[in-house]
Order: sequence, then C-alpha cells, then structure tokens
Amino acid sequence: MVTLDGLTVSYRRHPALHHISGHFAPGSLTAVVGPNGSGKSTLLKSVMGLLPFSGGRVAVSAPRARMAYLPQLAEIDRGFPIDVRDCVLLGCWPAEGAWGGVRGDRLARVDAALHAVGLEGFERRPIGSLSSGQLQRMLFARLLVQDAELILLDEPFNAMDSKTTSALLAMIRQWHQRRRTVIAVLHDDAQVRQHFPRTLLLAREVVAWGPTAQVMTEANLARARRMAEAWDEDADICQVDQPQPQLPLWQKVAA
Repeated sequence: MVTLDGLTVSYRRHPALHHISGHFAPGSLTAVVGPNGSGKSTLLKSVMGLLPFSGGRVAVSAPRARMAYLPQLAEIDRGFPIDVRDCVLLGCWPAEGAWGGVRGDRLARVDAALHAVGLEGFERRPIGSLSSGQLQRMLFARLLVQDAELILLDEPFNAMDSKTTSALLAMIRQWHQRRRTVIAVLHDDAQVRQHFPRTLLLAREVVAWGPTAQVMTEANLARARRMAEAWDEDADICQVDQPQPQLPLWQKVAA
C-alpha cells in the first residue's frame, strides 16, 4: 500500500526523517513508535503529501480520495463554527467534491457513524462544546463515513479515557478485519503489544520494522533512546542524493 524509498525530510535543513525505506502491506495494521522528536508525525504527514521531501520518494497505491488522515487533537481548530453532523459530513468530501450534493444514503451513513461512536443526539452541537473524548469519537465517525483504504492516525488515544480508547480500538480492529491499511502513531507500549501486529520503531532512522514481538524488545527500545539522544541539532547540514523537494507519486500523477 505504501512504499518508502530513502525518504528524508528536513526542518531547517536538518533531518527529521533520515533515509527511511520499507513498506506497509495492504491490509496491515502497524504502530509507529519512538522517542519524542523521532519523526513519527512527520512520517504520516509525508505519506499524505503535506510536507516536501529533501530526498527519496513515497509511493502510495491508494488514490488520494481513498486516503484518510487524523491529525493530533492539538491541531484541530475547535473554535471553527461547525456542528457535529456537518463535520462528520466532511467525510463525504473526497467522494463528492466541493460541489457535489449529499445524497440520502450518505446522510444515512453519517447517522449510522454517529450511532457507532455513541454520539447520537449530538448532531447539532458545536464541536467546540465537545470534550476531548467526544471530539475524537466524532473524528472517528468522519473516518467511518469516508471509508478509506489507507487510514493514518496520529496519537488517536492521547488524553482519552479508557472507555473511549477501548471503543476506538474496537473500530480499528474492524478496519483491519475489512482489510483496510491502518498506520497509527502511538506512545503506549502495552497497547502496541496487545493490539498491533506490526510495528515501526523510529529514531529519525529506522531502528526496527516488522512483527511487534520482534520490534518491541528492550534492546531495540534502548537503542532508539540512544539514537534519539545522540542527534546533534547543530551538526552539519545533511547532504542527500536528491536535494530538491519531492512529492508523493500520487501527487505527481495528479499534477
């Protein structure tokens, strides 16, 4: 579903991701873990085409309309004047476009998604009135409506209560059973070991990538911490083979 080939992404001309290579298979369920500042969120944004590359490439087999991205809650503008139902309706945007009408079956899917996440009765509440857990449930409902092939989740359980976390984990398992490809940035090691069959351990470079039991070893986790601590933000600028900003292959085709 996603292939990374020497992906390098830089901020202020210093690498946040350094020569990342590997692939996420169709239908796989993968956790992305690593110390703070190890490039986890940068990886998801690079796959979505939200950041330019310093080098390498990303190839995504899913069309752009079949990709879904859930950013961290801190990046959501909760003051935006929109209610819960209309926000979930935005999940129809990739299929309908800016000027497409929303058919009755789409509206029925929105109502079903809100019911699935336990937000029936919240349809006309402004999103700014929701708790963090309710807001995350609403965003998962939008993902349900979008029904994407590739789903990228950035810290989906951060600051969530255990009940909300359990409900959202159950939804992710359903996506996995339906052969959706899910990539999630996570911090809870126990959660990763229990629910995610595959793991990518990052420290700006790949430390380990494969079956979770083989990746989440004490030796690998200690190595990731050492690598993260060893990065020198004042080091010489990284030189890469392709210094010009690159776009994901699906974006090149669209252009």
